[in-house]
Amino acid sequence: MKTTILINCPDQAGIISSVTGFIHNKGGNIIYIDQHVDKQADVFFMRLESEFDENTISFEHFKSQFEKQIAGPFDMDFKIHLSGIKPKMALFISKYNHCLYDLLSRFNSGELEVDIPFILSNHKDLQNISEQFQIPFYHIPVTRDNKEEAENKHLELLEQHGIDFIVLARYMQIIPPKTIDQYPNKIINIHHSFLPAFAGAKPYHAAFARGVKIIGATSHYVTEELDAGPIIEQDVVTVTHAHTIKDFIAKGQDLEKIVLSRAVKLHIQRKTMVYNNKTVIFS
Repeated sequence: MKTTILINCPDQAGIISSVTGFIHNKGGNIIYIDQHVDKQADVFFMRLESEFDENTISFEHFKSQFEKQIAGPFDMDFKIHLSGIKPKMALFISKYNHCLYDLLSRFNSGELEVDIPFILSNHKDLQNISEQFQIPFYHIPVTRDNKEEAENKHLELLEQHGIDFIVLARYMQIIPPKTIDQYPNKIINIHHSFLPAFAGAKPYHAAFARGVKIIGATSHYVTEELDAGPIIEQDVVTVTHAHTIKDFIAKGQDLEKIVLSRAVKLHIQRKTMVYNNKTVIFS
C-alpha cells in the first residue's frame, strides 16, 4: 500500500516528528517528504508519501488512526490518498482544439494517469476528436434561456460517471455556482493571459496594443469570482515589435497547452494545496 498525505495546520513544534513517528510505528517507509511554513499566516503545510506492506495495515484503519492520534491534537486539515487509483477527469470544451489535442495525446501516451469517461461541449465542432480517441462525447448547448437546465445535465453526467475533477480545455462558458460548490478546487481552467493583467475577451490584442515584451498563460482553479481563483501554474514567452497579432496568438496557444498540462499533472499527482485563495505547489 502506498499513500500520499497532504496536511495543513497551525504551525507548531513537533508536527514532522509526530507524523513520521506515526508512520514508522505503523510499519511504513517514507519515500518523499516536503514541507512549507507560511510565516505570515503561521500555517504549516506538508506532503508526504509512504509505503506499507499490504498485510500489515488497512487503508481505512490507517486513516482513522491518523485522524485520532495526529490530526486531532494538531488541529489539522488533512487528506490521505491511496496510490494506484486513477482519478476520473471530465473535459469541457467549446471550439478551440489545441488544448484538447494536447491533453488527449498526453493521456493516450500514458503521461496523464487518469481515466477520461467523457468529453462535454456546448458545440459539436470537436466531436470528431473525441471519436478519434474513442472517448464518449456529449453535446449540451448552453443558451441564455437554458443555463439551469444545461447545468443540471452537466451535474447528472458528472455524478453518473463518478468524476473527480473537471478540466476546462478552453470551455467558453462561465461555470455556475452550484457546480463550483460541488467541485471546490477541482475545476481547472486555462486562461489565455498572464493573470491578472490583460484579462478579458481579447488579451492578445490588448497586449499587442500596449507593446508588451512577454505574453503568458495562467492555469487556475475556478471560483465564483471570474478568473480570480487560486493559481496553479503560469509561464511566459517573449515577443518583439516584429511579431504580429497572429504570432501572438500562435505563441500564446502553444503556451496554453504547456501550462494547462502542467497544472493537470500537478493536480493528478496530489501536489497542490489551496489555502486562502492561493496554492502551495510541492515539488
